[in-house]
Amino acid sequence: MVDIGDKPRSRRRARARARVAMAPETAARLGELPKGDALTTAQLAGVMAAKRTADLIPLCHPLPLTSIDVQVAMVENGAEVTSTVETTAQTGVEMEALVAASIAALTIYDMAKAVDQGMSVSEVRLLDKTKEPV
Repeated sequence: MVDIGDKPRSRRRARARARVAMAPETAARLGELPKGDALTTAQLAGVMAAKRTADLIPLCHPLPLTSIDVQVAMVENGAEVTSTVETTAQTGVEMEALVAASIAALTIYDMAKAVDQGMSVSEVRLLDKTKEPV
């Protein structure tokens, strides 16, 4: 791991997004799929994933996360997951935001795959990140 011991603590925030393309019929059913409510489950999965990022990505620093927000919005041709993660630490939370968005999108995919084999997860990307002194 990179040594961050000499870096000052800063308030850090990162936002990431992932998209799940699906048929309109599938999008209309996300709240009532055979496996359950994909939207609520995806939000929870994203939060849980952000908290486990250091366990999933080698050499990623474990961080004391102060806020995790995962939102799922219905958009044309599917769902868009946006995650916002914050901490006060010596390194940023980009990976936590990306992992949260990715896992939330994969959760939607997993829960809906029985009714839509044509889905795809795409456009996983960091939207922005900020760093402020404390």
